[in-house]
Amino acid sequence: MISEYNIREPYRRGRIEVICGSMFSGKTEELIRRLKRAKFAKQNVEIFKPAIDTRYSCDNVVSHDSNSIPSTPIDSSASLILLSSEIDVVGIDEAQFFDDGIIEVCNQLANSGIRVIVAGLDMDFKGRPFGPMPGLCAIADDVTKVHAICVRCGNLAYVSHRTVDDEKQVLLGEKMEYEPLCRECYNKSNNEQTKV
Repeated sequence: MISEYNIREPYRRGRIEVICGSMFSGKTEELIRRLKRAKFAKQNVEIFKPAIDTRYSCDNVVSHDSNSIPSTPIDSSASLILLSSEIDVVGIDEAQFFDDGIIEVCNQLANSGIRVIVAGLDMDFKGRPFGPMPGLCAIADDVTKVHAICVRCGNLAYVSHRTVDDEKQVLLGEKMEYEPLCRECYNKSNNEQTKV
């Protein structure tokens, strides 16, 4: 005879996976791929994105190649905890735009058995660490750095170079505002701009 005390729920192993790199490197594409695999495996999946990112859609996470997956836009990392009950996998896109509280939130989710997959820019247009991404990389169980191709020489891109004159750290944009450059081409471009 099986008692109710002998029936155990399957053990859920929480973890944090970070996908980082420059713009046009396939971060969101990889996030969508992992989330769709989890859905195919009949796992409960919830995807979140910052409410400020409305470039392609207000309600979907959309890659530069137009692949998309439904998401929930949120204004702060605290909302993740409230909206993540009964979820097996949480996806977070454009994590660099969230507040630093997202680091602790991701830790809490993973510690409660949830697989957390985070995608975001690791550096801003000046090549500086961007928002909470360094902290997320530090606490991650796995970090995948993806690379775009430098549009000037064809080497692996290092940074998202801003092509418009605007010094704000956060400037939502696409190919008209940014280009992926390798370290050498990025440094050359900065030296040329300094001389002008």
